[in-house]
Amino acid sequence: MYKRPGGAQPGGYSYFYGYNQNEVFPNSQAGTITTFGGATINGRQAYTLYHGMNLGAGIAFKLSNKVNIGLEHKYTFTVPGYDFLDGVRAGNNNDYIGFTSARVNVNIGNTAKKVQPLYWLNPNNFVYSELNSPSHMKMPKVVLPDADKDGVTDQFDLEPNTPAGAPVDSHGRAKDTDGDGVPDYKDKELLTAQKCFPVNNDGIGTCPEPACCKEIKDMIANMKPAEAAPQCNIGSLPSIQFKGKATLSKDAQNILNGVAARINANPACNIKVIGYGASSKAAQQLSWDRVNAVIKYLVEKQGVSESRFIFTYGQDGDANTVDLQGTLDAGPNTVPAPHPNLKSRN
Repeated sequence: MYKRPGGAQPGGYSYFYGYNQNEVFPNSQAGTITTFGGATINGRQAYTLYHGMNLGAGIAFKLSNKVNIGLEHKYTFTVPGYDFLDGVRAGNNNDYIGFTSARVNVNIGNTAKKVQPLYWLNPNNFVYSELNSPSHMKMPKVVLPDADKDGVTDQFDLEPNTPAGAPVDSHGRAKDTDGDGVPDYKDKELLTAQKCFPVNNDGIGTCPEPACCKEIKDMIANMKPAEAAPQCNIGSLPSIQFKGKATLSKDAQNILNGVAARINANPACNIKVIGYGASSKAAQQLSWDRVNAVIKYLVEKQGVSESRFIFTYGQDGDANTVDLQGTLDAGPNTVPAPHPNLKSRN
């Protein structure tokens, strides 16, 4: 039942069925209007079954794994065509329904237990995930045998029996740098010129050896290995302390006993004995006496060669101290007393 445009019927409603000559577009019995239950009008059932076809297009945007929005337009056509969807037959065109909709979709459920709608998923994602980090595939244990231990697995090794230590290329073949047919591990002349081919079993070419090369070989054979430069690794030595005169205390003697052992263990080292005191003649002479006392004790009591000492006195510094330094330098092991008349008697 539809509202009649003219409103002539009571209440303004009438069935758009049958013929009405007062209307602009007269209806006929061909314009069947469905009534619930299939009422009979003019001897005919007032319902008709038609087939519809939907056609549309839309676009959707994914905002998150739970929410997406979309816009869609959809048409519904009757099959075969029908011109009475609006209750009026007019012209030669059939009626269809078209509408546009906007939607907001919310995916309901626990994402830990359920997946989002499959139309958002790439069907290859599972395959990619398994290839990157297999969790379901049964992966065979990787076995890469290398019988000759040359670093190239047997399945790719074109020369699986190269000797141990022989250099090989990426295919496991023994290298032949100069291409003379003799592998490098047998070749006694790795870079034979092509003009000297063919070579013998040792990879040595047929070119005669230049005279200069023989001379160089003889020189190399007769060269003596260079001697390593001597080094003094004795390290730091303790200082000797004096009180008053030039007499060695028991503590000083014990220190010198240990120093003597280190000196004898480092024969490449000379020992510089340094005395201080330059303020006066008496100070200079006392410095000399103390240096002399240290050297004399090490030579006479500990058996250190006198030639290994360098006698140095009268330097600026603590007058009650005598320092010992290891060195590769040479110098005098004895010097005259600067002021003999002031020599210490102790």
